[in-house]
Amino acid sequence: MNSPRPQDFLLNTASGTRVVVRYRLDNGFTDALGYLLSVTDSACTIRTRQSDVEIPLALVVAAKEVPPPPPRRNPRTGAQ
Repeated sequence: MNSPRPQDFLLNTASGTRVVVRYRLDNGFTDALGYLLSVTDSACTIRTRQSDVEIPLALVVAAKEVPPPPPRRNPRTGAQ
């Protein structure tokens, strides 16, 4: 069974979907976790917590949809 290419997954996924994308760097791999903003034939843009990341599709090695983040916990207060 052939798995779909991660590029095809990204091209067919709706903007606003939360995804994780693994892609090649010069010294290895890294992941971008966030919301898919846009996809073209050559690149995708992911909105991570830190910034918007543009990733050339030629460097993508894996991509999948992920569930929404868990709710933030309340800040801790002093001794109880």
